[in-house]
Amino acid sequence: MAKYRLDYIWLDGYTPVANLRTKCCIKEFDEFPTLEQLPEWGFDGSSTQQAEGGDSDCILKPVAVYPDPTRINGVLVMCEVMLPDGTPHPSNARATIEDDPDTWFGFEQEYFLFQDGRPLGFPEGGYPDPQGEYYCGVGYKNVGDIGRQITDEHLELCLEAGINHEGINAEVAMGQWEFQVFGKGSYKAADDIWMARFLLLRLCEQYGVDIEWHCKPIPGDWNGSGMHCNFSTAFMRETGGKEYFLKLMDAFEEFCEEHIAVYGPENEKRLTGLHETQSIDKFSWGVADRGASIRVPHSFVKNDYKGYLEDRRPNSQGDPYKIASRVIQTINTVAK
Repeated sequence: MAKYRLDYIWLDGYTPVANLRTKCCIKEFDEFPTLEQLPEWGFDGSSTQQAEGGDSDCILKPVAVYPDPTRINGVLVMCEVMLPDGTPHPSNARATIEDDPDTWFGFEQEYFLFQDGRPLGFPEGGYPDPQGEYYCGVGYKNVGDIGRQITDEHLELCLEAGINHEGINAEVAMGQWEFQVFGKGSYKAADDIWMARFLLLRLCEQYGVDIEWHCKPIPGDWNGSGMHCNFSTAFMRETGGKEYFLKLMDAFEEFCEEHIAVYGPENEKRLTGLHETQSIDKFSWGVADRGASIRVPHSFVKNDYKGYLEDRRPNSQGDPYKIASRVIQTINTVAK
């Protein structure tokens, strides 16, 4: 038997944005462990805003497992938080969401790399050149000295961990980057996003760099950060049709407030109607329209309204479990 390092990872009870937490233990297995072989494990919930000090036990329930590319015999264990009686903790969004393996999600996670309290590339006490050349930029003046190194390393770590990471690019503002993850079903897509966030945070410890997930970390004429949610169902991919699409858009407009409520806090700072976003109090859809709430690619229309759609409203701090679940709930209200 070999000794394996198990890094258990979970979401704490902080609001409105949960933090990732981790602790490790050593167990022996004949080979890389399966999910069913991983034991539940307790932790002190009073230190994570998930319990009172007088009754502080919480339970970590493994729900997804990944190889850790940075460790020999390393295992990354995504967990749900449970109460001692076996019921989901109130902070456990994953346990209560709708999941449908035939509903596919692609999340575009934007974020800023921060060092010494400012985005990478921002001069001390000032600002870099205005936005324009940073998006998908090349060269030191556009991406700085370590931004690409960090994001390239993160991509490799995700791929080696089995995360369905699909690409990276420098974003519109200096110090801003994006990665994309695709998954089939709410659980798989959201688990992969959380694990990719974890790997990025842990990687940046080596560089003395922080990740700023806030959707509008720089006030003024600078882009905020989103987490655009691309989605499709089997019916949308195989049947579609304009009549169904229009009914679906009516439903997304009807439940606009419910979507905004789970699309990430302080979204009003980002969804202003400027910088390629629709205003937070409006709903619109458009073909190739980056200012729409939901963007429809040209290929979708040309293919008789079959394919995928992009909801541009979720922000970079959003919980992918809640976002995916809300999308499925709205889809399920529309008759086919």
